[in-house]
Amino acid sequence: MKRKIVNSLVEWKNSEERKPLILNGARQVGKTYILEEFGKEHFENVIYLNMEIEGDVRNFIEKELSPRKIIQFIESTKRQEIISEKTLIFFDEIQASERTLTALKYFCEQTPEYYIAAAGSLLGVAINREKYSFPVGKVNEFYLYPLDFEEFLWALGYDKLTEEIKNHYVNNEAMPEVLHNVALELYQKYFIIGGMPAAVKTFIKTDSFLKVQVIQNDILNEYIADMAKYANTATSVKIRACYDSIPAQLAKENAKFQYKVVQRGGTATIFGEAIEWLNLANITLKCQRLEHGVIPINAYMDLINFKLYMGDIGILTLRSEIPLQTILSPIETDNTFLGAMTENYVAQCFRSKNYRLAYWQSEGKAEVDFVLQLDGKVVPVEVKKGRRNRAKSLGVFMEKYNSEYAIRISKKNFGFENNIKSVPLYAVFCI
Repeated sequence: MKRKIVNSLVEWKNSEERKPLILNGARQVGKTYILEEFGKEHFENVIYLNMEIEGDVRNFIEKELSPRKIIQFIESTKRQEIISEKTLIFFDEIQASERTLTALKYFCEQTPEYYIAAAGSLLGVAINREKYSFPVGKVNEFYLYPLDFEEFLWALGYDKLTEEIKNHYVNNEAMPEVLHNVALELYQKYFIIGGMPAAVKTFIKTDSFLKVQVIQNDILNEYIADMAKYANTATSVKIRACYDSIPAQLAKENAKFQYKVVQRGGTATIFGEAIEWLNLANITLKCQRLEHGVIPINAYMDLINFKLYMGDIGILTLRSEIPLQTILSPIETDNTFLGAMTENYVAQCFRSKNYRLAYWQSEGKAEVDFVLQLDGKVVPVEVKKGRRNRAKSLGVFMEKYNSEYAIRISKKNFGFENNIKSVPLYAVFCI
């Protein structure tokens, strides 16, 4: 599957200021596959080391941090010569060897001529920071997310459709109605399938949503297993409870995360660590309340109030057990939870572009679903699940902060009216 991050990997390879690379991300988003394919295409040789099973290498690094001695040991173990400009050394599942993570610092300082890449899940929660330090400033860290909708279209063979969508986005011109409807139908499929590579691959092979959900359930079980593996028993119970509460959190009229929904009497003191674990594991997406809609928005984040979305819309569809026909039906319904799921989809799209997630609320009277800082401007974004999209909140925000324009995401075609840019749900990846 074609992934956008490959362009960043090529830039990393060609950079004179290159440092060892860490590719971070949730489980099953395709980190291993991407780095192996990148290595095959851009290097003469790839030395692959899965640190969960490479006991000899792991034990050697426990005692020795010298990069040159590590390379010599790997050469003798794998019986392959490592040539600095031709070989990619790939440490997979690096969270299983904290000492290897520390060694990346010395690869950066002592042997910068070697190409070192690492991939890991739960790096933010699996590492014992008291025992080993994260090599801050000594690595290039990239994040891989589930396939966004454009990558999903590529996987299904709709490359030309993505170009049409991007052209109409730039020109604010309505798509031909036939193409518009085709894109919306594909968007509805993505709503169910999501962006986990195994789920997308299964759909391409079988054309079955039910078989896709079997794969998604396996991924969900891996998440749950990690909660037990990388946290103590008491914390893992809290992590699971917070994660399980997300559909109920989103179903509320006020989608702000409330600890009492997790457990009666719940507080940030009880569940704060669990929320942090989920975010560091990239299993959830945190969208924080914005106190003021001015630049820079990062300076005006309310760190107490937030919404919590799932990292993949397909997993949310599975977890919420919403009937698939509700999603696929061409008839618009008043299903409010479908609206919350649409917000989750948009949050996932924005996060895959590394946008900071924020929403705005005005004394409970108006709420803007997302606020972005784009090209030096603060842009309010409203999300609607269907074509009916009247709402006062955008106007309130625009008047209060003198916004040049706003974005409204819905099933309506492209357009621009009253300083509001209309963007179809299938074109969020263009923003």
